[in-house]
Amino acid sequence: MTPLDRLGVWSSYPVVGAPADVRAWAREVEALGYSAVWWPEGVECFTIATLLLSWTERLVAAPGIANVYARDPLAMESGAERLEAAFPGRFVLGLGVSHKPAVERRGQDYGPPVPTMRAYLDGMDAAAGEGARPPVLLAALGPLMLRLARERADGAHPYFVPVEHTRLARERLGPGKVLAVEQAVAAEGDERSAREYVERYLSLDNYRNNLERLGLDTSDPDALVPELVAAGVEQGRERVRAHLDAGADHVCVQALPMGSPGLELLRGLAGA
Repeated sequence: MTPLDRLGVWSSYPVVGAPADVRAWAREVEALGYSAVWWPEGVECFTIATLLLSWTERLVAAPGIANVYARDPLAMESGAERLEAAFPGRFVLGLGVSHKPAVERRGQDYGPPVPTMRAYLDGMDAAAGEGARPPVLLAALGPLMLRLARERADGAHPYFVPVEHTRLARERLGPGKVLAVEQAVAAEGDERSAREYVERYLSLDNYRNNLERLGLDTSDPDALVPELVAAGVEQGRERVRAHLDAGADHVCVQALPMGSPGLELLRGLAGA
């Protein structure tokens, strides 16, 4: 199992915010009672993890996700082991294959997701040192990646998913595996931020294909907004409970607009 409690925060603010501002933000997130902060690879996720862990006392740092194309298996394994040794029980390694456009911007070729991840996990196993490895959750959406998460990891971290996906993911992971789900929340009336969030991720094949597997029409972003974004604090709280009832162990709420501190929403959602 992982050190994750039932509620966390997912935010790109640790990537884009000024360090002094992020430090104050992280301390308030911890004081509000959230158990973890998740963030995208961005500049370099292990650096951000070290900063967040150093600035707080109990908060769990969980990259969502560490991109397997950003570092080789030895670097990933040794970095994760060192963070676990320095901050025992406070680091969770969210691991993923990212997306084709992001990988190509690195000048690399994007391989088949499941074989790429399986080979990468083999490399991490071969590189394992004497230290303890922190819990590993795979960014898993489809049935094959969820199966790999069940067989080779401690669980899964689905992103940009409706509650129905959480039910299916729990069935495919089975018992004893951690399911940590992201849920976006916008302020009531902030239709622009909700639409921008949906449009951004619909542009990526992995997310769009996953929604289509669920039978959702991806041609109309406006129709998808209610499925993927909770409107306001009360609906956000209801959506968190729905994910937990559907089998999630942990829900990390993302306060929109993307990249903002989102503290007003996070204050309202605390304790959901």
